[in-house]
Amino acid sequence: MAGSLWLCSVELASLLPQLGDVLVVSVDVSDAGVVVHARTRSGAPAACTGCGRLSEWRHSRYVRRLADVCLGGRPVHIHLSVRRLYCENMTCPKVTFAEQIAGLTTRYQRRTPQLQRLVEDIGVVLAGRGGARMLRILNIRLSRCTVLSQLMRVPLPPPVTPRVLGVDDFALYGDTYGTLLVDATTRLPLTLWEGRDAEQLSRWLREHPGVEVACRDGSLTYRQGIVGGAPDALQVSDRFHLWQGLSRRVQDIASAHRGCLPAALPPAGESDPAPAEETPGNLAENTRAARHARRLFDAVQALTRTSRSHSSVARELGLDRRTVSKYARAHTWQEVVRRPPRRPSALDPYLDYLQQRWDEGQHSAKILHEELQTKGYLGHYQRVKMAVAPLRRGLPLDEPRERPPSPREAARWIITHPHRRSLHIHDRLSRLLEHCPELRQAHDLVRQFAAMLDNRDATPLAAWLDDLSQSGLASLVGLAGALREDQHAVAQGITTPYNSGVNEGRITDVKLQKRLMAGRAGVPLLRHRVVLIAHLRRRYADLPTAGPGLWNVT
Repeated sequence: MAGSLWLCSVELASLLPQLGDVLVVSVDVSDAGVVVHARTRSGAPAACTGCGRLSEWRHSRYVRRLADVCLGGRPVHIHLSVRRLYCENMTCPKVTFAEQIAGLTTRYQRRTPQLQRLVEDIGVVLAGRGGARMLRILNIRLSRCTVLSQLMRVPLPPPVTPRVLGVDDFALYGDTYGTLLVDATTRLPLTLWEGRDAEQLSRWLREHPGVEVACRDGSLTYRQGIVGGAPDALQVSDRFHLWQGLSRRVQDIASAHRGCLPAALPPAGESDPAPAEETPGNLAENTRAARHARRLFDAVQALTRTSRSHSSVARELGLDRRTVSKYARAHTWQEVVRRPPRRPSALDPYLDYLQQRWDEGQHSAKILHEELQTKGYLGHYQRVKMAVAPLRRGLPLDEPRERPPSPREAARWIITHPHRRSLHIHDRLSRLLEHCPELRQAHDLVRQFAAMLDNRDATPLAAWLDDLSQSGLASLVGLAGALREDQHAVAQGITTPYNSGVNEGRITDVKLQKRLMAGRAGVPLLRHRVVLIAHLRRRYADLPTAGPGLWNVT
């Protein structure tokens, strides 16, 4: 045992290089851990922690107990005997001071710098509970509160004024939103705060002068904040948000013309037509969804005609305010009925066999299910039971048939580039546009805006906005008014390469950090983690051993 201890003490400097400047007296190895007894060198002068003057005048010695990173899966504890020295500078406020060993000790710290960095990095990545669990796996026992306190002690990187600033909002909790600022050049987050206040953004810009370009969405709040804080900055309205806003207006138009959507179905010779009672214009009123939609529509319309606000109507009916707004905007109750299309089922290839066996007299769903299993059907018995239910009432099987597109599907067809549409969608969209001139007009306007984005040419923007205003479609007329107020930023978003893509990626990261903390974190902790984890990833991404995991995500 003595020989093994001697060998361990000799090679300990190579295993723990932070002990290279001290004398290792002994090493005790046990199942509980590794205890290293060491002492500082007596003849070396030490710098005063108050004035920095070197001194060799020893006052006394005492033992510091430091925790270090694990060695071979065992916790390491260093019992270090250090000197307390007199300061030889008579003007120094300190009379005595304790010597510090670079890379091994830090004032008022019972962990080595290497272990402290490990605790801080794990706290940045996993926060409190997750960080404490990971440290426990590494045989380092710290509470979640300690991990969080060490995380909050890490200083944020010094603020650097970006040349290109990205501004965007994110959902903090409930109906409360926050603001995130990102350096679009380095792709690193700068800061975040609660709320979407123009004055707060203006204050930050005045404290950090030098922003040349500001990328944002169409928010009036951020537009005013940038004007107030950096009036000379070039404002860029993000292309993604412009396209997203136009897509929503197209969906509103498709919802308003829901009765035209069955025209997208192929003629009767190509495919079995949907029953007349299931078309949007003739939706059967005896279905549960139809009865529910009509009752809500009548109730909301009756209350809103009295000039009551949507919030008061929502409180009286026990509905969400957005639901009340949707029913208040609708002209007929059919516009708000959602009819989920019949999805393809694994039972569809066996419907002919079910009909044949039913005609032969086999009416047991259990036996039919067992017979289908021998033919390769892997579905549940309940699905077979539901499939033969119409046969028990003397009705035909619910054959799979094509349903009219939903307003969202029709809008997706319109905004998709023609070269990326399948032949199936192209044929149905052509029939729909021939039948509905309003959707044809919306389609033409969408394609004109898409051409401006593809060509990076904002010259036709003014004429396009005039076409929107004269289209007669309420959704597009409102969009034209909003874009005309922000026309210069919209033109910059079309022509310049700047966009808010970096912002959206960082907001996704913010949502990830919120989920890791289960929504219990406050804004200061969230800000610390979002900013520090981006720099931590950037630091580890530069290492040659960085794998394809968390660290090299920028």
